[in-house]
Amino acid sequence: MVDHLSKERRSWNMSQIKGRDTAPERKLRSGLHQLGFRFRVHETSLPGKPDVVLPKYRTVIFVHGCFWHRHDDCRYATLPKSNRSFWLEKFRGTVERDRRNVTALQTLGWKVYIAWECEIKTDIDLTVRQIASYLREVHHAA
Repeated sequence: MVDHLSKERRSWNMSQIKGRDTAPERKLRSGLHQLGFRFRVHETSLPGKPDVVLPKYRTVIFVHGCFWHRHDDCRYATLPKSNRSFWLEKFRGTVERDRRNVTALQTLGWKVYIAWECEIKTDIDLTVRQIASYLREVHHAA
């Protein structure tokens, strides 16, 4: 299938996709903050630069976009119809990088929580409550 956009327009569209401080990240951080959790964001000293770092709980949170990070059985994790081999390789690389980062963080003693974009969009309050419960459980077990 041929792209209906010009090469310049497609390039511009792709350049507008943010890698940090996305709407789902901001919603999640706001919800956690309202519940009294304090955190750092995009800690460059940690593998993968986690979106949220909660040092008190020795936990990091990644907010993954369903399309880019290939959320299993998610309606947002579609495969573009054109240039499929490019996209399959791109997605494979992203998923592999995610695996390496999680393993590296766990090796350093960090707990890793993945919050998916679709869950945040569907019910941010439920997602934040689940994370809060997870954090309290992790903290209590330590």
